[in-house]
Parts: sequence; C-alpha cells; structure tokens
Amino acid sequence: MQKNIIPFLSVIVLLLTGCDHKDKERNIALREQQLLEKEKSFAKKELEYQSLLKMRDSIFAKKDSVQILKWPEEIAGSWNGKVICTESNCSDYVVGDQRTDTWEFDSDSTQLVTKIINNNNLIRVYSGKFDHNEIKLNFKTDSTAAKKVEMNILLNDISDNKIRGTRTITVDNCMAKFSVELIRSTK
Repeated sequence: MQKNIIPFLSVIVLLLTGCDHKDKERNIALREQQLLEKEKSFAKKELEYQSLLKMRDSIFAKKDSVQILKWPEEIAGSWNGKVICTESNCSDYVVGDQRTDTWEFDSDSTQLVTKIINNNNLIRVYSGKFDHNEIKLNFKTDSTAAKKVEMNILLNDISDNKIRGTRTITVDNCMAKFSVELIRSTK
C-alpha cells in the first residue's frame, strides 16, 4: 500500500507544483504587460517633453528675430494738423470744411500707429506704414459697424517741420477728399 501511496503523492505534488507554476507564469505575464504600458506612457511623455523643448526654442528664436517697428525720428512725435475738405459727394462733408487736431506718430510693439487727438480726446487711431519716404495711414470700421467707413491718408511731401498729403474717406456709397498739412509741434 505504501508503494501505491508514493506514486500517488508524487502525482499530487507534481500537479500542485504545476498549478503553482501556471500562477507564476500568469503573474509574470501580467507584470510584463504592466511594464509595457508604463514604457509606452513614458515614451509618450518623452515625446511631449521633446515637443515642448522645440516649441520653447522656436519661441526664443522668434523673439530675437522680431523687429520692433518705430517711426523715423524726423516723423515720430507730435504734429499740429490742419485738414481741409477739397472734394465731396457726402452729406457729412462739405467742401471748405476745416479741422485742426493733434497728430501723434507712435508705435506699439507690433505696428506703427498715428493717433488723432482733439481737445485731449482720442478721436481715431490709424495703422501706419512708412516706405520710400511716404507715410500711408489706414482706418477701417469693423464689419459690425452701422456705417462702413474707410479712411486712407497718403503723406508724401515730407520735410523737417512740415508734412503734406491727402486723406480720402469712403462712407458707404460716397467719398470725400481732404488736403492734409502737419506742422511739427513745438511743445
């Protein structure tokens, strides 16, 4: 009987160790799967990190290459402006009408601007360009405005203390033209 028990016990021991072996294999496979998921997650974070480094480097490179626009010294600053209507088919503008304002040639970090000031109130801000000794100013209402207004100014007669040119205003279906004369402000 003992002879029969030993083989029987050896079979049971083999079966039990076999089951334990399968559990260990299953645990190892599960750990390998978890490790693969962690490696994928780490690789994804590494890609994001590299992408952020490239973006940072490109921002610093562009910052150094951005040119801050400024009016030339002979134009920058304050001017006394006189505008006279010379031609009009608009009811809002009559030939001979005059207006005097202060014109400030200034800039922000992105563009050249000219501010029109009357009685210490900001009336209008034109975006500007200076090219080949000509000043071009533009103002346009946005698409939600009741009246569609576009103002273009060309100042092409520039000397040390005086700037002359023309302003054209288009309002809906009419147009008015003005002569513009700016004299350097002494204040």
